[in-house]
This record gives sequence, C-alpha cells and structure tokens, in this order.
Amino acid sequence: MAKYKRKDPLAWGIILIVIGLIFLLHNIDIAIWDSLARLWPVVLIVWGAWKLYYGIKERKEESKNIQG
Repeated sequence: MAKYKRKDPLAWGIILIVIGLIFLLHNIDIAIWDSLARLWPVVLIVWGAWKLYYGIKERKEESKNIQG
C-alpha cells in the first residue's frame, strides 16, 4: 500500500512570512538585502536540520508502531 505523504503547510507558512517580512523591511527602507545576500546559506542549514530532525523522528515512530 502506498503511503500518503502529507504536505507541510507549516513550512510554507513560515516561508511566506519570511518573504513578506523581507519585502516589508525593504519598503520601509531598512537595508535587508545585503545581510540576506550574505546569510542565505543559514536558511538552507536550518531547513536541512529541520527536515533531518523530523525525518528521524518519523522513522522512530514508524518502527515503534511496527514493533508493537
């Protein structure tokens, strides 16, 4: 049986909030683009750590459900 993989609305909500915040700061003349240009890899690191954490957590829960 194929396992249904749920979409993660929490991640998309966070992404939209961050994008909106960036544009808002730009509109009120706060220079965010220079900082963002230097720090964008942090987003990838945090996102990867988040996916890794929840992936491991999900595997542990699945193995616990299978065992008993």
